[in-house]
Amino acid sequence: MHDSGAVAVGPEPLTFDDVIRVARHGAAVRLTDDAIAEMAASRGRIEELAEGDTPAYGVSTGFGALATRHIDPALRARLQRSLIRSHAAGSGPEVETEVTRAMMLLRLHTLATGHTGVRPTTARVLESLLNAGVTPVVHEYGSLGCSGDLAPLSHVALTIMGEGVVRDAEGRLKPAAEALKQSGIEPVELAAKEGLALVNGTDGMLGMLVLAIHDLTRLLKTADISAAMSVEALLGTDYVFAADLQALRPHPGQAAAAANMRGLLDGSGIMASHRDGSCTRVQDAYSLRCAPQVAGAARDTVAHAATVAARELASAIDNPVVLADGRVESNGNFHGAPVAYVLDFLAIAVADVASIAERRTDRMLDVARSHGLPAFLADDPGVDSGHMIAQYTQAAIVSELKRLAAPASVDSIPSSAMQEDHVSMGWSAGRKLRRAIDGLTRVLAIEVLTAARALDLRKPYEPGAGTGAVVRALRESVEGPGPDRFLAPEIETVVQLVGDGSVVAAAETATGPLA
Repeated sequence: MHDSGAVAVGPEPLTFDDVIRVARHGAAVRLTDDAIAEMAASRGRIEELAEGDTPAYGVSTGFGALATRHIDPALRARLQRSLIRSHAAGSGPEVETEVTRAMMLLRLHTLATGHTGVRPTTARVLESLLNAGVTPVVHEYGSLGCSGDLAPLSHVALTIMGEGVVRDAEGRLKPAAEALKQSGIEPVELAAKEGLALVNGTDGMLGMLVLAIHDLTRLLKTADISAAMSVEALLGTDYVFAADLQALRPHPGQAAAAANMRGLLDGSGIMASHRDGSCTRVQDAYSLRCAPQVAGAARDTVAHAATVAARELASAIDNPVVLADGRVESNGNFHGAPVAYVLDFLAIAVADVASIAERRTDRMLDVARSHGLPAFLADDPGVDSGHMIAQYTQAAIVSELKRLAAPASVDSIPSSAMQEDHVSMGWSAGRKLRRAIDGLTRVLAIEVLTAARALDLRKPYEPGAGTGAVVRALRESVEGPGPDRFLAPEIETVVQLVGDGSVVAAAETATGPLA
């Protein structure tokens, strides 16, 4: 899908929506006049340093532990080329196009602030690559999340030089020189400091954080939907989600989750069917009763991560930087700790939301705890196994999510001859969070699929307007209860419906916008 509205890139902060549009939906970008002016002004200061005798890091010296060597002016163009070629040392699988495009956009924004000292012509090449859909091949391994996402960004910078390997707009692998020529893009010979400015940022991990926040915002609404469906299918009570009860513990995420569940269950005939005094249960299990507390805590974690991401989107990260008064100063703003911490924090929340969803699914399948549903929701238990192994799949994913919740940011490994002796591992935190979000999507899809089957088995009683709308949406592509059939394609269908927002959209046709 191509989003034709160009995103303006200037000194002002980008928005979350800007990043999603460019990274995921192929929107074009446009450097603003202010950006061109700021870059041109700061470039003059870098050229003064490049022509002078005073050592300036990355302009007239080597890099990292090699910063003590003063580089002769005749070698400074080679210095920049050598930096990019040597640092483009990534390995392993290719990362997703949306991650690379997000990283390219975020680096372009930092260039556009005028604090890096690059020439406008160099930034224009990055702008043109994004607009042509030419995406450098970036690899899984190579960033320690400090001194920037060095190897990933170096593969991007290599493309700006017309070297390396890319994917064109149709996704075909090509030499960068060939793809640039076909797109009418002239590569550049990097001038003083430009190589360093292209690679010294937290853009890869920040791009993954913004994408994760976008996805989790949708998935936590889905978690409220799947929880409401399970509570209803298990003849639980919605009284515990009452606003006055939730207000006794005023976490905003918890209030939002409980309000969603109340709205989803409104008008449920299934809920009404056991309010006649015949039910002897005093309390539901934690996985039902505490759903808003868990999903709400995850929401508040996402909100904290969004605050950090917004600050990063307002940042200009490079080393050294050109300040407004013309000073060029070294700094440590490239350290990825702020981003790494919240990436890890989100992975913890993801694992727990998935864990409680799996527990609800298991309860629906257990004849001893499901309050009248057939064993494993099977058509003929014993002959049929129903959703028995769907829960196994959930359990396998949840177990993996617990491993992915182990933080990357508590690790550090020294590099560059001990000059770079403490690193954030933020890129690694972002990579594992992406895998975790995929796992949560699948766990919630299986709960939705299972709960929809259980709700159908409660007929003639009807579900609430919101939960019922989701069941009807599923039934357009997934059959209702019956003898065992090939289950994997049905799971994958619902994974797609959860991932593309269709499940949330179906619920909202009845409830209005969910919080």
